[in-house]
Amino acid sequence: MRDSKEILDSWDAYSDEHTDLAGWPHDDDAYGLRQQRRDADTAEAFETLHTGARRLLETAGKQLSGIPNALIQSRWIYQLDLLRYGLDRLDALQEDWLGTRDSLPAHAQPGTPVHDTALAEHQAECWSYLDDWASHGHILREINTTATAAPSPLPPPPTALPAPANSRPPTARR
Repeated sequence: MRDSKEILDSWDAYSDEHTDLAGWPHDDDAYGLRQQRRDADTAEAFETLHTGARRLLETAGKQLSGIPNALIQSRWIYQLDLLRYGLDRLDALQEDWLGTRDSLPAHAQPGTPVHDTALAEHQAECWSYLDDWASHGHILREINTTATAAPSPLPPPPTALPAPANSRPPTARR
């Protein structure tokens, strides 16, 4: 997530410098190429997180349910939903990409215009969801930190155990 955030910050700086006050690029071609690089870099940075992302979301949801209400940030629920939705969309887009990639002509290997154009389009579709993860993924750490620092609920008071039943009847003393 840190790499994605750095990519986003770098993109924001580039975009601010290479667009006019209305947000239009000074050079459409250069801007488009830089945007493709941003999309590809962000997708690559997310790959290491992607395999465990669903588990991280599940863990955060469970942790959130155990945090006292007074410690919960109201934005966390919205942000978790945003991350879940983004992950669902990324998974669906990945399935679409695999179908698209498999339907490309045999000569459309990585590095060829046909392949690279299709990949760039796929990465552009993914970017807004990857951006959500870069912008909001830090809440997973916030929730974990709060959950581990939150006071644990008090255990119930011990119950008195009944006296063990003696297997032999008591003997009379003389």
